[in-house]
Amino acid sequence: MQQVATVRLDHITKRFGEGADEVTAVDDVTLEIDDHEFMILLGPSGCGKSTLLRMVAGLEDPTAGDVYIGDRRVNDVEPKQRDVAMVFQSYALYPHKTVQRNIEFPLKVRGVNKADRAAEARQAAEVLGLVDYMRRKPGQLSGGQRQRVALARAIVRRPAVFLMDEPLSNLDAKLRGDTRAELVDLHRRLDSTFLYVTHDQVEAMTMGSRVAVINKGRLEQLGPPQEVYDRPASTFVAQFIGTPPMNLLPDGLMGGSGVRVGIRPEHMQLSVSGRLEATVRQVEHLGHEVLLLTESAAGIRLVARVAPHIDLPVVDQQVRFDVADIHVHRFDTASGVRLP
Repeated sequence: MQQVATVRLDHITKRFGEGADEVTAVDDVTLEIDDHEFMILLGPSGCGKSTLLRMVAGLEDPTAGDVYIGDRRVNDVEPKQRDVAMVFQSYALYPHKTVQRNIEFPLKVRGVNKADRAAEARQAAEVLGLVDYMRRKPGQLSGGQRQRVALARAIVRRPAVFLMDEPLSNLDAKLRGDTRAELVDLHRRLDSTFLYVTHDQVEAMTMGSRVAVINKGRLEQLGPPQEVYDRPASTFVAQFIGTPPMNLLPDGLMGGSGVRVGIRPEHMQLSVSGRLEATVRQVEHLGHEVLLLTESAAGIRLVARVAPHIDLPVVDQQVRFDVADIHVHRFDTASGVRLP
């Protein structure tokens, strides 16, 4: 197996501005991405995940802390000498160059001869199904094809680390699904280290070997996708991961004082003697499942995910829900941190 680089972020902080205008974009983040790992940086817009990626690439300098690629500290190393390739949301292709020339460009800059450039470009194009488009220009391609050209251009560099900044955001829903599968397969075949930024939890759950959830510049939780979903470390993670998000009850309801209880919608069970009472406000039929959007007398909104069947409640009907104790999540009301 090819040995590629770990990426280590050691107490990284990044601030922009000065004085009263100073903003902390990344706040003391320590994170290690293993060799050959597909690491996802997940969080809402403005949380600092792209800034972290840009510091690994060398496009931003950390205010404090160190960036390592392999055993080398790269804080003062130029981007082109870091052995990384970056794929942006905006493709960043040369519109006047053909697909072939776009893919070859990093090799041309390195002084690789014409025959070797062509061979490398064709090999990358074969991996991504672009061989039939090599003579076209970017304007003649779909969004998905252009993103694959950007990926091929990264592949020919044979970097130690691939850095991807929301590369699927400009694609439609079906193409996003197809390209997600292509990227996972590409990671497996290249056997390289991927660091991938997204705000899309579906991408995080389906692509990453581990997920680092970022919130307001801080690392909120790190772990395999299913673990992050099953045992969220905070109320932020609980509501950010999952569609619909976890139901969070007010302080003290189904828990002691100072405790907020969380319940995933799929664990809300209709029960005539359930502990939670609410009125159905909306019924959403999604084919394979039904979402019941309800509201309690105290104004608490609860969402339940149930199987479609003939005895579904209707709008304005009173219902009761229960939940098995094993599916109850408990969080500290003040800090939002998960309780044991």
